[in-house]
Amino acid sequence: MENIIIKRIFKKDFKGTTLPISYTTESYYDVTLEKTSDGWRTEFTKKNFEKPVTHTPEEYDFPDKLFQAHWKGAFAYGAFDGEKFIGAIELYPEKWANRIRVTELWLDERYRKQGIGKRHMDVAKAEAEKRKARMLILETQSCNVNAIGFYLHQGFDLVGFLSCEYSNTDMDRKEVRLEMGWFNKAANE
Repeated sequence: MENIIIKRIFKKDFKGTTLPISYTTESYYDVTLEKTSDGWRTEFTKKNFEKPVTHTPEEYDFPDKLFQAHWKGAFAYGAFDGEKFIGAIELYPEKWANRIRVTELWLDERYRKQGIGKRHMDVAKAEAEKRKARMLILETQSCNVNAIGFYLHQGFDLVGFLSCEYSNTDMDRKEVRLEMGWFNKAANE
């Protein structure tokens, strides 16, 4: 891991670079939303799939790419093993909300569980502190249990969800969009 460096990467060199984000999961957070007489009740219960589920870039019409046009002002850091590009984190300042959105986080499967993802998150937290952003925010899915565990370990909490972000049947498909946030305590001082 001594050879792995994380450094700023630039739009002119990486615009449009496809990130082959994929994962296999054996479990999910089942999201239930129930209307009550005085509001709503929501539960997130961890359950197991009958068999492992794999999500790959090929199943979506909107592959993850660096420096997409709709993220004007995004900036990124890449992880490199020598000259080999092995990971990236892209950040987008949401000035209207004084937060920074993690728009992309990818690490080659062969390099996972070596602390490189944590190093990416440390860079993101340092950017939030430097820019006095009140929080980092990111999107994940209720079926991406490994990612959720990683984010929780990095100090993120569930801050919201969208029950029909990807389709009208997200809850049935067990792929609900979760918003997770890390609160920059230094921004409150």
